[in-house]
Formats: sequence, C-alpha cells, structure tokens
Amino acid sequence: MSYNKTRLKILEVSRELFARFGVANTTMLDVAKYSGVGRRTLYTYFRSKDDLYYAVIEAELERLSTRLREVSQKNMSPQEKVIELIYTHLMLIKETVVRNGSLRAEFFRNIWKVEKVRKDFDEAEIEIFTKVFADAKAAGIFDIENVKMVAEIAHYCIKGLEVPFIYGRLGAGMSPASSRDVVAKFVYGALGGSKDVYNKV
Repeated sequence: MSYNKTRLKILEVSRELFARFGVANTTMLDVAKYSGVGRRTLYTYFRSKDDLYYAVIEAELERLSTRLREVSQKNMSPQEKVIELIYTHLMLIKETVVRNGSLRAEFFRNIWKVEKVRKDFDEAEIEIFTKVFADAKAAGIFDIENVKMVAEIAHYCIKGLEVPFIYGRLGAGMSPASSRDVVAKFVYGALGGSKDVYNKV
C-alpha cells in the first residue's frame, strides 16, 4: 500500500474510533490494530495521538472546503451563490458533527485546539467569499467598498451561527424555505444592490 493510501486508512480508522469511543478512550495501539499496521509504522505517520486527532479534524475540514469550492464554481447568480455557500457551510458542519458521534464532543470541549486546525479552512473560505464578492462588485451587483473585509465579516458571522444551527436554535419553528428567505433578504440587504436584482433570485 502506498504512503498516501496508508495514511488515509489510518485517518479514517482513527475517525471511526474517535467517533465511537471518544479521543480519550482510544489508544495508538487501538489505531494500529484496526488499521492493520504496526505500532512503529503508525508512529512514522503520526508522532502522537494529539497529532492524529488534529489530522482527523483537518481531513474533515478539507472535505468541507472541497464542497464549498464546488459551490463557488456553480453557474448561478452571485446572490444565489452567497446563500448557497452559507447553507452549505452550516449543513456540512452539522453533518460532520453529527456523523462523528463521540468526536463531536471534542469539537466543543477542545474548541481552542480545533481553532488552531481550522485556520487553513477559515482562510480558504474567506478567499472563496472574496472571489464571489469581487466578481459581483465588478458586475455592479453588490455595492461593496472593501471586498476582503466584507468577506471576513461574512465568514465570521457564519461561523458564529454554527452552534445554534447544529442544535436547531436558528429559525426554530420555521420551515427551511421561509428561514432561507429571511437570511437571503438580510444578507443581500447588507451587500447592497437594487431590489429588482434581488427579486430575480
């Protein structure tokens, strides 16, 4: 098995073990056993369980980044694209947390550790928003003075919505369609542009 395939297998097995038993209750020996590699081999890939934990979180975030890049390349209006990016981010974060069972507790318990790993993901998302906003500004659709700053604000606002969205506190009692419409009007109002353009979304 190639180096990359072995590493990916170790990461997936680790994610499954962390999700089922929690990080604290999973040992490097467990990971080596269920990955089908020797303990010494495992340590050539990851120096410690913390190292492995960070790599698992990083792999999950890279999966999210890939999906966001796919959305950013869709053939749709800038208004639709911004809303699609917001909901893709929130839905994928929720999906990631839910599918990871016991690991989800680590996302919240070790929030500062996760923040360190999230740096690349955050920067990549800001760049995606920057590109969308810049293209829309150039087309005269959004009235934005500082594109990069608005992209940063958008990113951190969405990030702040993750926990309430995961727990179903955001738009509680509203249908997905009606809550999405409220978000769309709020976001587009903040970005500027004519109501006629918005109504075409």
